[in-house]
This record gives sequence, structure tokens and C-alpha cells, in this order.
Amino acid sequence: MRKLINLVLVILILSILPGCGTSGKETSELADPWLWLEEIEGEKALEWVRAQNDISEKEFAGQPLYAELKERFLEVMNDKEQVIYPDLQGDIVYNLWQDEKNERGLWRRMKKEDFISGKSEWDVVLDLDKLSAAENRKWVFHGASWLGPDNQVCLLNLSDGGKDESVIREFDVMKREFITDGFVIDESKGSAAWVDRDNIIVATNYGTGTMTTSGYPRIVKLWKRGEGGEKAVTVLETDTAYMGIFVGGTYSAGRLYTFINLKKTFYETEMFLYDKDGLHRLDLPLDAEFYGMHRENLLLYLQSDWVLNGETFPKGSLVAFNIEDFLAGTISVKTVYIPDEKSSLESLLSASDFIVISALENVQSKMKIFRNDGGVWVESPVPVPEFGTLSLVSSDQESNDFFFSFSNPVTPPTLFRGNGKEIVALKKQKDYFNASGLTVKQYEAKSEDGTVIPYFIVHKSDIVADGSNPTLIYGYGGFNISELPYYSAIRGIGWMEQGGVYVIANIRGGGEFGPAWHQSAMKEKRQNAYNDFFAVAEDVINRKISSPAFMGAFGWSNGGLLAGVALTQRPDLYNAVVIGAPLLDMRRYSKMLAGASWMGEYGDPDKPDEWAYISRFSPYHNLSKDISYPEPLFITSTKDDRVHPGHARKMAAKMIDMGHPLFYHETIEGGHGAASTNAQEAEMWAMMYTYLSLKLKGR
Repeated sequence: MRKLINLVLVILILSILPGCGTSGKETSELADPWLWLEEIEGEKALEWVRAQNDISEKEFAGQPLYAELKERFLEVMNDKEQVIYPDLQGDIVYNLWQDEKNERGLWRRMKKEDFISGKSEWDVVLDLDKLSAAENRKWVFHGASWLGPDNQVCLLNLSDGGKDESVIREFDVMKREFITDGFVIDESKGSAAWVDRDNIIVATNYGTGTMTTSGYPRIVKLWKRGEGGEKAVTVLETDTAYMGIFVGGTYSAGRLYTFINLKKTFYETEMFLYDKDGLHRLDLPLDAEFYGMHRENLLLYLQSDWVLNGETFPKGSLVAFNIEDFLAGTISVKTVYIPDEKSSLESLLSASDFIVISALENVQSKMKIFRNDGGVWVESPVPVPEFGTLSLVSSDQESNDFFFSFSNPVTPPTLFRGNGKEIVALKKQKDYFNASGLTVKQYEAKSEDGTVIPYFIVHKSDIVADGSNPTLIYGYGGFNISELPYYSAIRGIGWMEQGGVYVIANIRGGGEFGPAWHQSAMKEKRQNAYNDFFAVAEDVINRKISSPAFMGAFGWSNGGLLAGVALTQRPDLYNAVVIGAPLLDMRRYSKMLAGASWMGEYGDPDKPDEWAYISRFSPYHNLSKDISYPEPLFITSTKDDRVHPGHARKMAAKMIDMGHPLFYHETIEGGHGAASTNAQEAEMWAMMYTYLSLKLKGR
């Protein structure tokens, strides 16, 4: 789990699809009869949504399996004995707890030593349900930006209904209250960071013309305590065509570092340091990813080769340099970690005396500790369980304590504490489903261009290879994000416990083998990701594990687009397709919500040469009334302000108009995850797995 301070914009999104191209004139707004469904809160659009929701609820909610799954999912989500993942701030652990009595959640704290010793008495800092009732808002906790070193006040991010948009309010954790006349920033997709106790820098919506076409702030200002935004002084601004400006900071080595990221595109960032002397531009590769600070060292994950002073630092490497020396005019870059062609950096944590790295070796997690010994980063081996997924949870540079978890698809996660000398298991989550007899294997498929694509498969050890096993294939394949084999109680209960086979396809576009793996499925190479996904399905068929009548495809966000491509390009391979929070109308995606920020991944549909290849994988434009499609299930949320719900709405409406049957479920709140409470989430997953069971098991 990456802890990239408060600086890293966490935007997990999208994927794409092929078909038969359509001319710009045919896809113009005037020619789109379902454009009205893009009106998110429009009365006519919501009437259509409710009508479709009613159809799906009548189909699935009355099924015995639906009721059974919903009840079991809620038991898991509300279980008071589940593993608690800590957010470490100094000598205090924080955690957000949700259950049936606390739907919005309790934000709470405990001393680190008490947490490690297994105590269960938490000190509630903020009751989100009480706050929601008092303010008539559906508050969802979106994190906090701390003022170090004492971490007694923070800038608290709260979202109404789970949207990406948040309000930011100054909060005193010792007094457990919002600070009277403290900093308050209105709702936007903005960010704020501490400069000192009485000054913050704020990127937000300052009014007309202050947001980019991607929907993010283009102006950063300095706010002084007591003056609010009215007298704020502009620190930096950029063009509306850029993605936006994001701010964040961290307290490290006795100093508060405040950063400004000017993102030209999703993958090109100019980085600045802001302090009492003003703004300092850091002359770094635009595509390098900031991975936080360790003491005075700034850490970068290189996405391309960096040639500096005659030395080449290869892409995929983690490098570091002393930022104080850099500001004084000297830069001395040191290599921390270099992967090979079958390995990659996944995430890291920074402790007082070392950094902890989670790396992938042939899509299997390994842990490494690196210490800075006089400018040379020395690796120490760390023994951890084999064949599974490590998730780095939390650390703090005030000590050497760090937390991580390990799981695989049939082994519940165990929370561990490390300190650079030993690893101690703190708690193992109980088994939420019957995994007896299940086995995890890793196979390889060969894609259309000969590239070898690894995938994980989970099934009963006594499976009969007769092609009749219900199989669900999941993929993402975008934005340099790796898909790993981890434990999911929801998936185990809803699918594997009942005999379903589960497949994780490690297709190109992800980060499983570093930047090159991602870059090989960007823009005009996008079809590679889809061919990889199809190759995995065909390999499963060739092994006689399953066959199209028993096979389903599933993807969310960028993976939702992947599922849309699977539906339209290879309907012959699947009998069920779940299309979650998807991107589907690739002609208009760059004009819908945050869509413009993803053109670095997919291309610009307004450029004829780029639309030429985008049009071939745009699901919305490649539907045909003359093709028989598997009956899909669309899932989205009205409150998703990242991927516009209009994508799913319009695709479904177009299919209905063509006479194709489908199911549609739209949660009225919930953001990009399509749910903001445990009850909503349980209902959503129960519907999905009931649909899959009916389609692929006949139950």
C-alpha cells in the first residue's frame, strides 16, 4: 500500500477497446441520441436510471442466493474481529472503523504500543455519522494532512457522498473538534498543504476560469490564518489545458517540506518546493514519479532513462538525492534499487533509518530493506512468506516501526510489524470462506504478437478439465497499476467457495514488469492490453478448464473499459460480462469530468490521427445490432465524479435500443467505488455474484 505522503494524487482509472471505426460526423454530439443521459442529476436521466435499477433488483434481489450473499458480505464488513490496518502518525495509530452502527465511520486513535500489544480500547476522534446527521451531509472520510512534528492538528478531507470532490477543514485531534475560525476550503477536487502553523498553500476552485479542462485547480495560493482565501496571494498558476496543480507535504528530518506538482499531463509533472524563500523548481525528469522522502533524500521512480552528468539511471529504477544539496546547487543522484526485466518496484515505506520496498518478481511479492550508508544504499534481505501479495501499510520516520500485510487468494491476510531487525505477526484475519481444496497456480499465455502474459488461477484441486467449470477472468491493464493475487472475502464467498474458478490476468498496461510493460499498451498500442486479455481466456479454454458458455469477464474503472472491449470485440468468448464504473464513449471521454487528464494513456479523440486508433476500441462506437452479445451487467454511481456515469448509461441505452438484453445497477451515492456504506457495498456485490451465478452456473 503506497504511502506517498499527501503529495501523490491517487487516481486509479480506466482501460479501452476495439471495433469498427466510426466517422467524426457520425459521432458528433448532435448525432448522439443518448447525450441527455450525461446530465448527471437530470430528472429525465434519473428516471431512466431508476427504471433500469428496478429491472435488475426484481431480477436478482428476489433470488435466495442474493439474500444469502448480502447477509454474509455484511457479516464480513461489520465484523468487529477483522484485522485493523493502522495509519501511523508518530507514536499514535489512527484508523477509520465502519460497521452496522457506524455506517459513515468512527475516526479513532490509540497509542502505537497499545496497538502492537493487542489492546482494543480506541479513543474516538470524530464520529462521521453524528457529523453527517448534524450537518445534513453524507460525509465520507477522505484522509488527513498532518502538521508535523507533533501531529496535533490536521487538514481533514471530507467528501459528500463519496465523490472525489472534498471539503477541507482544519481539525484539532486533541480537542476532537474543528478549529473555530480555522482554515476551511470549499468543495473541489483540490488539495492543501501546510507551510507552517499559520500558513497553508491551497489549490482549489477560486471561481470562473480557475479550473482546468480536466476539472482540477490551475492556481495555487498562499493562505494566511485569519484571512481566508480573499487575501490569498497567488504562488503558481498554469494553463487550463494542463491537467492541474496538486499540493502536499511531509515532515522529515526536522523540517516541513511543502511540494507543488504542476501536472502537464497524467504522466508529465513539474515539481516545485515551496518555503519561506519562495518557489524552487526541481529540475527533474517530467515523467519521474515522486515516491516520498527519506530524511533529506527525495525518492524518484524513473519511468524513462535519466542521463545526468554523463551517467545513465535506467527506467524502472528507484533513485535518491539529497534535497538540501540540490537547493544549494549540487545534485548527486544515487541508485537505490534496479529491477531486471522480470521484476519491478511496487511500493515503499520510509522509516527512521531505512526504507522498505515491496517489489515484484514474476508478479510475486518480495520485500527489501535499504539503508543509506554514506551515500551508498545497501540492501538487507527480509524473509517473508512465498507466493502471495505483500501490502505495505504504514510507517513513520520518527521510529523504525512499520506495518505490512501478506495474503494470497486462499490465505487470509496477516498483519505484521517490522522494525528493521525482526518481523512479528500481530494478527491473522479469520477465514471468511471455505478455502479447503482450493489451489493457486500461475500459468502463461501467448498474446497475438508473441508476448508471454502471466496469469494466476484459483480453483479446486480436484477440478475436472472438461470445459464446464464456471470461470471469471479479471483484468485492469492500465496506468502502470499491477494486479496481484490477494485474499478477498467477498470474492471467496461470492464465487470461489461455490466452485467458481477465478483468474487474474497480468496484461500489458499494468506495472507488473515496470514502465516498459505499461508503455507497451499506451495510446496506439492499446490493443495489446485487450489481445492479452483474450489470450488468457483462450489459454484457459485450451487447458479445458472452461469454455465460452461458462466464462465471464470482469473489470472496474479502466478495467470497466477492458470489460466493454471484451463485450464488443470478443462476444464469442464470454457468457457474462460485468462492466464496472466504466469508460466507454471514447469520442467524448476527454470532455466528461476528469477525462481530459487521461489523454496521456488513451490519446486525444479530437486529433484525427489519434481518433483513428481510438475509434477502433471505443465500445460505445463499436456496438452492432446484428451481433449477438452476452447479456452484461453495468455497475456505476451517480456520484462518481471521476468516471462519468454517462458512459455506462449511454452504452446501456444504446444496447437496449438495438434490442440487446442487459442489466444495469447505479448507486445514487458512492463515488468511483459505487458504494459509500457497508450496506450499499454488500448489495452491489450480492447483485454482481448472483448475476454471475445465474449466467455461468445456472443457479
